[in-house]
Amino acid sequence: MADGTSDRPAGGDADLFAASAAPTRTQYGALCWRMHRGKVEVLLITSRDTGRWVIPKGWPIAGLSPFETAAREAWEEAGVEGDVAGQDLGVFDYEKSLGHKGSVPCSVQVFGLRVAELKGKFPERKERRRKWFDFEKAARKVAEPELRALLLALPNRLSVA
Repeated sequence: MADGTSDRPAGGDADLFAASAAPTRTQYGALCWRMHRGKVEVLLITSRDTGRWVIPKGWPIAGLSPFETAAREAWEEAGVEGDVAGQDLGVFDYEKSLGHKGSVPCSVQVFGLRVAELKGKFPERKERRRKWFDFEKAARKVAEPELRALLLALPNRLSVA
């Protein structure tokens, strides 16, 4: 629009601009975990674009709280059902690639989600891999330093260290 505002609806990839012009965008993520043989394990999934190991995350969803959005993303991207915490574990920042359009800075608020069940059929099952890792190995697999720190702190946060 002539006044510098956009007539596009807020949210989603359609509203993203090149990183130089884009403010930091908020996403919500689920750190999916379980106890296995007395140790904390974390479920990681592959990103659709580069295949790197990440946690389920996505844009805010109208009508859902941040932790409910994180749980929805865990279901859509990894087939996870379980109990999500209402209090976040922390935040990490990363650059979301937009392909030939560049990237946009994102800040992800992360919620713990204790996995009760992994479903075989879920919306993105043909687009991603998922794998359980010991929390320390999961920390070595992710690229983002702040996410690595959240993973390493997980057992203490859960009081199971």
